[in-house]
Amino acid sequence: MNSNSSAPPKQHVFTALREWLDHLCATGRVARIKPGISLKHELAAISKKLDGKQATYFPHPDGHEIPVISGFMSRRSWIAEAMGVSESGLLARFRDAAANPLKCEEIPQDQAPCQQVVHQDRDPREVMPIPTHSEHDNGPYITAGLVIARNPATGVQNVSINRIQVHSARQMAILLLPRHLWAFFKEAESKNQALDVAIAIGVDPLTLLASQAIGPIDWDELEVAGGLHGKPLRVVKCRTNDVRVPADSEFVIEGRLLPGVRELEGPFGEFPKYYSTREKREVIEIDAITHRKDPVYHTIVPAEMEHLLLGMIPREASLLAHLQRSFPNVLDVHLSVGGVGRYHLYIKIRKTHEGQPKNIICGAFGAHYDIKQVIVVDDDVEVHDPQQVEWAVATRFQADRDLVVISGAQGSVLDPSTTLGMDLHDDSQIPGHVAGLSAKMGLDATRPVVYHGHVFTKVAVPGEDQIRLEDVIDTSAAIRFSDPR
Repeated sequence: MNSNSSAPPKQHVFTALREWLDHLCATGRVARIKPGISLKHELAAISKKLDGKQATYFPHPDGHEIPVISGFMSRRSWIAEAMGVSESGLLARFRDAAANPLKCEEIPQDQAPCQQVVHQDRDPREVMPIPTHSEHDNGPYITAGLVIARNPATGVQNVSINRIQVHSARQMAILLLPRHLWAFFKEAESKNQALDVAIAIGVDPLTLLASQAIGPIDWDELEVAGGLHGKPLRVVKCRTNDVRVPADSEFVIEGRLLPGVRELEGPFGEFPKYYSTREKREVIEIDAITHRKDPVYHTIVPAEMEHLLLGMIPREASLLAHLQRSFPNVLDVHLSVGGVGRYHLYIKIRKTHEGQPKNIICGAFGAHYDIKQVIVVDDDVEVHDPQQVEWAVATRFQADRDLVVISGAQGSVLDPSTTLGMDLHDDSQIPGHVAGLSAKMGLDATRPVVYHGHVFTKVAVPGEDQIRLEDVIDTSAAIRFSDPR
């Protein structure tokens, strides 16, 4: 007898972008838009209209020979499907890949699809159909590029997604937040050296997701992609520097972050659904652009579901792992869409002691500085359902005893409320040590460990979870209540 006969069939893992796009097309989840759509605002407007319903495919936008794809990761269930797991298994699968990364497989340059065509001294706006997304964006932006750089001290790579404004044929401005890429550049700049970088555009869905994994500084997210794939990710050495990039990317821009050079960048519509200010930012000088034959350009519409989910899911996985190390009774977490997938965290626990939720709230604030509000609920509340969380706050929370407020903490510099009262047009009023100063709020929306009778018992109807409507609804006869006369 086969001991595995009762095991569920293993679901397919999508490790190639084009295979995933074909699958979405075959299941009616890609809308083909008429040719000639404008790259300025119109493309983003159409993608936004279909956000979370269908991905959008734009042939010949503004007459450009290269098509654009957007929104192919705009539902949580789609991301789980690409990973080959159920939606409930999404965080566990990502955590497993992060805990068990696989070293990349380097292939020769002549075998790398992303280097089939090589351009030098070409304007990226001519090579690629780069959209201008939001109303006040200061020009075209690359929004789905994996920025890859090597630690100058150790050589270990880091991967992130940064917004990049294309200024000219040779230079682009990039937003660097105080994270790993920023630390790499500061190390190089302190020696008046440029930092080699590469921007990979059009990667498979799991590599895109892995790029947002939260880990220590010398931790290559491309190896997390291998963990998600279940096999090493194929990489190739760039033509003009030593950075390794996903070999199956659609496009790669090779360049250098220049020491001591800053150019104005912004405004840009960011994930909180507000514009960031126009400020002087770091600059990338372009050395080469490579791409596949017949490539597809990927753009992420800022502040819509593809943008939010790519940041949300890896953060949830990291937050859950962090909290469970200190609080094993934490069962699940969710960064809410209403909290732009960054600022509002819901935590489900199996409460065993009074006061425990407040400790968990403090632990969550320490886990990531972006978190601004935490709501802790009991194990009878579904944290992925905002209506249930609001119900718990409405019936289990009292502000005079269950509220935690922390003033003057570090928050997100992209949260406009953290700079309230400052002149956002005067950069001198927003020094780096002040921007992002935030208050944190925690709500203990849990019931007492011990309570009388059924006062805090959630109302339920026996058998409701087992009812299958298709088994009980009779569609064979019409219902008539009016008098037939």
